[in-house]
Amino acid sequence: MTANRDDRDRLAPARAPRSRLRRLLRSKDGAAAIEFALLAIPYFVIVFAIIETFVAYTAEQLVGYAADKLARQLRTGEITYNLGLSTDKNEAQFRQLFCDEIAILISCAASPGSLWIDVKSYTSFANLPTAIPRKDPNDPHSELDTAGFTFTPGGAGSINMVRAFYQWQVVTDLVRPLVSTSSQSNTFLITALSAFRNEAYAP
Repeated sequence: MTANRDDRDRLAPARAPRSRLRRLLRSKDGAAAIEFALLAIPYFVIVFAIIETFVAYTAEQLVGYAADKLARQLRTGEITYNLGLSTDKNEAQFRQLFCDEIAILISCAASPGSLWIDVKSYTSFANLPTAIPRKDPNDPHSELDTAGFTFTPGGAGSINMVRAFYQWQVVTDLVRPLVSTSSQSNTFLITALSAFRNEAYAP
């Protein structure tokens, strides 16, 4: 009996570390915290990507609405250009009206910055531009060619086009390769246009 007890006493110190190790491996304490730490980064990246995509497309709808609204005012003669009327607007005034329409989400200054507006009169609908003006027409990610942008709408009965371009800065890395339209600035190009013939309003 005494010998058996002595054997158990000698084996007890060797069993103790193994027993503690088994208890540690079976323990669930802190497992949720470790799993959250591993998954938190990709989870929040996906959440931010969803939010940013939603905001970017909301901004696109806002720019489109502003282009349509101001085009309608040009079409009806509520806004005119160089006709000697009280409704005449110059390029800076027209830009400010556009900025006021998108101010709820987008901030734009008097200088071009990230927003470019092109308003022109054409002799026929066949002459309207059908492509985004880029410095390299063969590269869909090339920078905008804004050299020909002006504010020269026509009067009553004229054919006009309002084009607006806004460079939306993409922040979330996960979204950049999916929505970026510029290989250099990591931006999403928002475009809006409206083509119309002015009504025969009285000057």
